[in-house]
Amino acid sequence: STDASNPIGVGNVAAKALLDLRQNDGANQLGNLAPGAYADYTGYVPVNTPDVVTDPSKWQQLRFANGASPSYIGAHWGRVLPFALASGSQLRPPAPPVYGTPSYLTEVQGVVDALANLTEQQKVIAEYWADGPASVLPPGHWMLFAQIVAKRDQNSLDADVKLFFLMGNAMLDAAIATWEAKRFYNTSRPFTAIRALYAGKQIASFAGPNEGIKMTDGAQWYPYQSRNFITPPFAEYTSGHSAFSAAGAEILKRFTGSDKFGHSQTFAVGWSSFEANLPKSPLTLAWPTFTDAALEAGVSRIYGGIHFASANQAGQDLGRNVAEAVWNKGQSLFQN
Repeated sequence: STDASNPIGVGNVAAKALLDLRQNDGANQLGNLAPGAYADYTGYVPVNTPDVVTDPSKWQQLRFANGASPSYIGAHWGRVLPFALASGSQLRPPAPPVYGTPSYLTEVQGVVDALANLTEQQKVIAEYWADGPASVLPPGHWMLFAQIVAKRDQNSLDADVKLFFLMGNAMLDAAIATWEAKRFYNTSRPFTAIRALYAGKQIASFAGPNEGIKMTDGAQWYPYQSRNFITPPFAEYTSGHSAFSAAGAEILKRFTGSDKFGHSQTFAVGWSSFEANLPKSPLTLAWPTFTDAALEAGVSRIYGGIHFASANQAGQDLGRNVAEAVWNKGQSLFQN
């Protein structure tokens, strides 16, 4: 039914309007811009292969322990039509530190030092927030948090329609803006940079499942991640986790009128899939505020050896700015 005088008709009309709008929004879901649903149509070609690093400052395609070697995911995503932004580049963050400069080397050393000194809690943080393949992914993680808040506050249906509309569009625009920056700067991950800069030097590395942190030649360095998913297959700057989390936290803070979250999660002995008997005793992560959760999500990627500090900070800033734009547009559309 498309009878707008009843709820079913309203839903069908709204769904059709959205599907029509998104039919050719730049995502290439139909595979008509390049073969394959959501395939890149911009002609992105990495300068580095899994076996040869020509430019260690640029993104490198990797080969995982299971033989997978995924190509760059979402190279075109910065061209997708946003909800509140004028374009994917509208909020592009300033450039990160240049490879090899003192500020860059400080950031690289920060990741090396973080991994060398990981506490049990930091290991759990790194794994809990990873949200890799076959998971809800970072946007889904924050949608689950929104569900917790909706139940906590006993939201009405009308309130939840607005909340999840705002959250969904904040995740959409955060993804577009983040992937535009990733493609524009095309920077290397810690995996590539550390192996290039510390070759021949002994540094701490994740030795693999149940092997813990051990000293190794920098050319063989590994982050604190599964060997079957060493690092996500797209450029480092900025951090998607940080942007999604900051955007979600900002929407929830504005919607509820408070930064108070009050949520926690306890991890049983041996919860980790990275290391046996981790944690050694039940361990609880608690987030008194939405901001606390967003900041922890961001720093988790430094603990895990996935991002540098500048990508985390730029991602946090980007996420908050996206949320503000989405919030303002959302308010202009709502009728009380």
